[in-house]
Amino acid sequence: MPAKVDRYARHTVIPEIGDAGQQKITDSAVLIVGCGALGSVHAHLLARAGVGHVRIVDADLPEEVNLQRQILFDEVDVAHQTPKAIIAANKLRKINSTIKVEGLNTRADASNIEELIKGMSLVMDASDNFETRYLINDACVKNGQAWVYGGVIGTTGMTMPIIPGHSPCMRCVFPEPPEPGSSPSGVTAGILNSAPLTVGALQSTAALKILVGATLEPYQLTLLDLWQASFRSVEVLREKECPCCQLGRFEFLKP
Repeated sequence: MPAKVDRYARHTVIPEIGDAGQQKITDSAVLIVGCGALGSVHAHLLARAGVGHVRIVDADLPEEVNLQRQILFDEVDVAHQTPKAIIAANKLRKINSTIKVEGLNTRADASNIEELIKGMSLVMDASDNFETRYLINDACVKNGQAWVYGGVIGTTGMTMPIIPGHSPCMRCVFPEPPEPGSSPSGVTAGILNSAPLTVGALQSTAALKILVGATLEPYQLTLLDLWQASFRSVEVLREKECPCCQLGRFEFLKP
């Protein structure tokens, strides 16, 4: 009988992860809010990395226009019109049968977000709107839950890890969400299909660093423009008068 091969051997040999780090990944639980372009990347990478419990929340059905960038879905999925969260869960179970995968066909909102993050080690932002991101920020800061912000538009993207009690929160950097309709969307500005792959990979790497206990300081907002091959990181600091992480006003959790 050939010796059993460790499926995570290419991770455990990395000094930054090792056997102890891989065990921490295996013992972890991650919530992915949204299963579009970014969420597809998170789901793929974190399931393959061996995250022991992956919970995916999304209330959308796959559309043909998604296929240009959402790597978990195909033409058969569009034809069958099964909810994205259910499709994703089924595919992840085929990728890694050793982990627990939940696909919840629902939308994260003020009525359920705190229940959704309960028991999770980490929250991944794969949403496509500011309202959901500020909701995640409030819920995670209130409950001391780490999360990783990410966004993509056109050829550009940005990401930032948020560790309540240590790093700035989203409202330290972006105090208020923009007025509805004032910011470009994927419909109006498009999305280069390689941009979510890159931002999602950066987010997933930050997630693994958090799960294994690696340092993230100094805390940085990473910005990129793939068309220009431009990457830069800006150190961000906690805002002394932040209404969320300093003053404890969780306005976005109100129904």
